Amino acid sequence: MNPVLRRILTRWAPLWSALGLFAAWELACRAFGIPEYVLPTPSASFAAAWTFREAIWMHAAQTLATTLAGFALAVVFGVVLGVLVGSSRAAYTALNPLLIGFNSVPKVAVVPVLVMWFGIGTVPAVITAFLISFFPIVVNVATGLATLEPELRDVLRSLGATRADILLKVGFPRALPFFFASLKVAVTLAFVGSVMSETVASNLGVGYLMMSASSRFNMALVFAGLLVIAAMGIAMYELFSVVERRSTRWAHRGTEGG
Repeated sequence: MNPVLRRILTRWAPLWSALGLFAAWELACRAFGIPEYVLPTPSASFAAAWTFREAIWMHAAQTLATTLAGFALAVVFGVVLGVLVGSSRAAYTALNPLLIGFNSVPKVAVVPVLVMWFGIGTVPAVITAFLISFFPIVVNVATGLATLEPELRDVLRSLGATRADILLKVGFPRALPFFFASLKVAVTLAFVGSVMSETVASNLGVGYLMMSASSRFNMALVFAGLLVIAAMGIAMYELFSVVERRSTRWAHRGTEGG
């Protein structure tokens, strides 16, 4: 195949796959006569998104703000804990069981507790987004630091490098691919946390909009909300993918052009 044509097909492959999915969805709904209150067609969902565009814009902005706030907290706390766990055997032994146990708790069960503490609104959504997204960051940063070879540490120490020098000049750069990989996962999980909290305890956000629409059996608007969340998640994922490629080009140079 022509290399130029191959690059064009590769670049536009996500668009063609999305269009194929929507086409199959539309045809299946029409062919099987599925009622709109059960499963609306993509065309009905997009029409609802346009009809309620002002409300969707307002609620989407709220969800995006709470998601990014919770995600920012997750990055800060996740990096700090990841450094502690990845660079200290004692910290790993002490904190790892607690982190695993905490991550095993269903976050939807924590939302009512947050509502009791902070009331209905933005704060529970921000905290839920933080709680559900910080664990991947901790694990990946700790893994990146822990994979530093003992032999390399010994060589650096013999050359006079301190523990801080090794961590800052070698450990952190080595952990960057792990860190950016965790950001792409964590930001999508942050959306899950925000919407989860908004469906339970909020009067703003896409989650609240979807619950309000479902109570009126407006499934087209519900799916419009789902599509908006998916679009925001894809946009944030791609943003961090671009930052990752520019920041860790050295780690992927062997796979470029393949």
